[in-house]
Amino acid sequence: MTRFILPAPKTPSVEIFESDARFAVRRIFCVGRNYAEHAREMGADPDREPPFFFTKPADAVVDDAAYPPYPPQTQNLHHEAELVVAIGVGGAKIAPDQALNHVWGYATGNDLTRRDLQAAAKEKRRPWDMSKGFDQSAACGALHPVSAIGHPVRGRITAHVDGDLRQDGDIGDLIWPVADVIAYLSNSVTLATGDLIYTGTPAGVGPIGRGESCTVAIDGLSSVTTTYV
Repeated sequence: MTRFILPAPKTPSVEIFESDARFAVRRIFCVGRNYAEHAREMGADPDREPPFFFTKPADAVVDDAAYPPYPPQTQNLHHEAELVVAIGVGGAKIAPDQALNHVWGYATGNDLTRRDLQAAAKEKRRPWDMSKGFDQSAACGALHPVSAIGHPVRGRITAHVDGDLRQDGDIGDLIWPVADVIAYLSNSVTLATGDLIYTGTPAGVGPIGRGESCTVAIDGLSSVTTTYV
C-alpha cells in the first residue's frame, strides 16, 4: 500500500440518480461556443469550426441544492446551462461512430463563469483559466445512466435565475454533437473513466447576483439548482 506524507485528497464525485453510489470524477473538459446563437452573442462566427476546449479542476464539481459562497474577484458571475457527458470507458483516437459506446451517462450542468475576469484576460490575450476553473464552478445534477435513458439527442434546456427564464434552447442544436465532441477530444488527450464533458451552452447567458438561485433543467434529466450566498 502506498504511504503518503500528507492525507490523500478526497476524490471528487457526483450523484447518480436513484442510487446510493456516486460517480468518481477524474477530469472536467468544457466545450466553448457549441451553439450558434451563443457564439453570436459572444461575438464569434458560428460556422462549424473545430471545437475548442478548456478545463476545470475535478474538485470544482458541486451537487444539486448547493449553497456555495459567491466567488471572489468578480462582480459578474454568469450561468451557462449545459448537457454533461460522463465517460465510462476511456480511449484515444475514438471514431465518431464508436464514441457513444464510451458514455456512461448524462447530467444537467452549469458552467459558472467569472465573466469580468474572462473579458479582461481576453483583452490582454492572456489565459482565462481563473474565469472558469474556480472553486465550485461546475454545478452538476444527478447522472442518469445510458442503460436507463439511452442517448438524448433532443430536449429543451433552460436556465432560470430566481424564477426568471434566461436561457431556452434545445440540445439538438449543438454545433458539434456528443459523438463528434468525444471523437475530436480523444485525438488530443486519452479519455478515461470518470471524465466529464460539459458540451456547451445556448444563448442567453447572464449574471447571477448574490443570494440568487440558478436552476438549469434539461428534458428527461434531473435539474441542478445552485444558490450563491
